Parts: sequence; structure tokens; C-alpha cells
Amino acid sequence: MTPEDRFTERYRQGSAPWDIGKADDNLVHAVTTLPIPPCKALDIGCGTGDNAIWLSHEKFDVVGVDASEIAIEKAKGKAAKANVTATFAVLDILKSHVEGAPFGFAFDRGCFHTLDSATERKTFAKQVSRHLEEKGLWLTLIGNADEKRVGPGPPQRSARDVVNAVEPYFEILSLASGHFGSNRPDPPRAWICLMRKRRVET
Repeated sequence: MTPEDRFTERYRQGSAPWDIGKADDNLVHAVTTLPIPPCKALDIGCGTGDNAIWLSHEKFDVVGVDASEIAIEKAKGKAAKANVTATFAVLDILKSHVEGAPFGFAFDRGCFHTLDSATERKTFAKQVSRHLEEKGLWLTLIGNADEKRVGPGPPQRSARDVVNAVEPYFEILSLASGHFGSNRPDPPRAWICLMRKRRVET
């Protein structure tokens, strides 16, 4: 079973703990306090669309992409119910180009950390960079390997994993330890990484 099939099956079964029914607190905090002004935004691995819908309410022009067809169908339904304009597409960003680029802001909640190899993570970072305008921002939330966890949870990556993947293409503005937005009383720890696209890709 491919990763895409596994995610689709989790959505179908209603067993998707990352699908929390609201925008992630880390995204809300970053956009409202930095602030990040409204612009064309790309939500990578958008799931059922809660973060994209929140960004749309904040006047961003949003494109959400996900490899799961069932997630995208749910996202379209949620957006229609919320009466917001957002574009959703079934797409694997490692393999495809997103229509509408370049974007001023990209958000990724738990997509980067699903990639097991350093080569794939670096390719992911390069692809995000290619979709951003000069000095575009990328906010990513990544399972944190410093958490000694018992039981299931998001894949975990070290700070070195993050830096090694993104450094050729992005300037890291902040890399902080925090927690994913969650409905659980003990939300999993996350790296919260905000980056700016470098002027020259190497």
C-alpha cells in the first residue's frame, strides 16, 4: 500500500488524528503576530482543508493540495459550507507543479516529516522553493525527535534533519520546539520552522 493509499484509508475509516477540525494554533499565531500579510498561499498536504479555509477567511488567495482524493473532496465540501473561495487539487508536490505559482507563503503541517530519506526531504524543500516568489515564506510543522514517546504519533525528525534538508534553499528565520495543534490533552511535540526563500538556489 502506498503512503497515499494509507492516508486515504485513514480518512475513510475516520482514523486521522491530525484532522482536528480547525486551523492549527501555530499557523494562526504566525500569521496574526508576525504578521504575515495576505497573499497567494499554498497549503501543502492540506488534508480536509481547515488551515486553507482559515487562511481564506484572513484574505489569503489559497491553493490546497493533497495526495488523498477523499481528503480533497472533504476540503471542497468544507470550503463551500464556510462560503470561502479556495482552490483544492489532488497532487503530489514531489512529482508535480502546482498551478498558480509563485506563491508568497507556503504552509505544511506534517507533510515534510512523512519523508523517510534525507534525499526526499531535500527534494521536498527544493520543490517548495520552486513554488515561492523571491523572499517567499514557508512555515512547516514537523514531528520532533526530542520527544520520547510511547505509542503511535507523527513521524519524528531531528533539528539536524530539518536544517540539512532546507538550508540550500531557505534561510531559517526561526526553529522552535512546540506542539502540534491537537484535540488531545497531550499534543505531540513539533518543530515549528519558519523560513524565507534564498535569493539564489544552490
